[in-house]
Amino acid sequence: MENIENLLLEHLKRFQEAQVRVERKLEEITRRLSNLEAGQGSLIQHIGHMASSIAQGQVQADHFDQRLERIERRLEISG
Repeated sequence: MENIENLLLEHLKRFQEAQVRVERKLEEITRRLSNLEAGQGSLIQHIGHMASSIAQGQVQADHFDQRLERIERRLEISG
């Protein structure tokens, strides 16, 4: 009977050790996922800034086109 109890205790210790390893790995994976999410957020923010800059450039180009059209009309230059 004592051998069975010792064997059961030994198995329980192994299960406990395995559970600790799994919990550590889960913590590591959770930490890495958080880092990935933070990086993704930064990329999305950067892309948003780039899109804003492109839009501003397009607005300026449109403004120059309008000015050029007015100048051509005043000088009676056909475009």
